[in-house]
Amino acid sequence: MGNLMPDMRFAPPNPIRIADRSSGMNAVSIRSYNERLVLSLLLQNKGLSRMEIGNRTGLSAQTVSVIIRSLEQEGLVAKGAAVKGRMGPPTIPLSLNPEGAYSVGISLGHRHTDVVMIDFVGQVKFHTTLPLPSDTTPSNHSKLVATVKEALDALPDKQEGRMAGIGIAMPEDQEELALGPTGIAEQFETLGQEIETALGIEVYVQNDITAAAAGESMFGAAKSLDDYLFFYIGARLHHRLVLNHQIFQSRANISKPAGLIDLEQRLLVSGQQNDLLWDRGAKWPDFGVHKVLWLQDCVESLNASLSAASQFLPVSTVIVSSYAPTEICDEIVDALKQANGNIEVKKGELQLSPKAMGAASLPFGSKFTVS
Repeated sequence: MGNLMPDMRFAPPNPIRIADRSSGMNAVSIRSYNERLVLSLLLQNKGLSRMEIGNRTGLSAQTVSVIIRSLEQEGLVAKGAAVKGRMGPPTIPLSLNPEGAYSVGISLGHRHTDVVMIDFVGQVKFHTTLPLPSDTTPSNHSKLVATVKEALDALPDKQEGRMAGIGIAMPEDQEELALGPTGIAEQFETLGQEIETALGIEVYVQNDITAAAAGESMFGAAKSLDDYLFFYIGARLHHRLVLNHQIFQSRANISKPAGLIDLEQRLLVSGQQNDLLWDRGAKWPDFGVHKVLWLQDCVESLNASLSAASQFLPVSTVIVSSYAPTEICDEIVDALKQANGNIEVKKGELQLSPKAMGAASLPFGSKFTVS
């Protein structure tokens, strides 16, 4: 993997930590940490009793009760129906209140900008896709601000104060945006500040692949995983190594060309139509041999990255996330499974817009989880 290092180029730092791997502290002066500890645990587990929370965090029963009471009053935690046990009084399961907090995620992609709004448990409440600006329309900042306002208008009544923030997923390398209209990368440099100024809502900016991995850890296929290798298949192939819930990238070979750009080039050379290649949620037509050969090269590149990582660290689980249609991702996952029988390969669960969903997880990670 080269020289592994935490991805600290953007704020906030990796917001991934599983609460039941931590130890709670009972001092009143650090109650905020304990609240984050409980919220982190409930992000990972639905329907826990107070006793289970105490056992997993090491917090005393009294401390757990005080914290839960406070979080209930704030609307962040909700009680479920009482469950009768064989012995003793019924237990009351506790979960995050979906309406307890909301966040918006913006992903600046190769051809489109995705905007999503999610609730506290990661359910999508708003989603739209905007085209990147053209040479004749040099900026879509105002359109982005208007779209975020549209998302805020979709909030339930009297929920405006529960907006945790806005996350922006910036491209892995500016070349991805530079492939589109001239100057796009420069136009987005101050986007976070502009949105924050216009809307008065805190903005968090993170590398898009790191954000996508963070989203899978918080809401998707990696919720229960400590360590895994994360692949994202977009315009190019990208990877992240997640160790003890911390996300790392390599300085070398950050991205590989065997992504959708490569398939697009193959189709362009052959004169075949590729209009649907970049449409969010569209089903690809039959690209014939071009898709077959591209898939082979894609899987070969993924296997090479997996092999390189395995030389330094034992990799037992791989998560594959993609912009491509679900059935294409399934084919890639199946091919990786066949080539690596001793490794568990999972498809990412954030399929609507993995990067935007990951961006939306950033405010939650910063405000409600331990770090």
